[in-house]
Amino acid sequence: MGTILSNVIIIAVLVLLLSAAGLYIYKEKKKGTRCIGCPMAGKCPRKNL
Repeated sequence: MGTILSNVIIIAVLVLLLSAAGLYIYKEKKKGTRCIGCPMAGKCPRKNL
């Protein structure tokens, strides 16, 4: 019984983390961010972006 409960907890945590990451990416793309997490903060010198 303990292994089943631990597996369920691990799966729930993974689903929560993936959902949070997906929501973050969705919000950033909706704002118009080109490179999410870019250290240059959108001031990329490349012209084709």
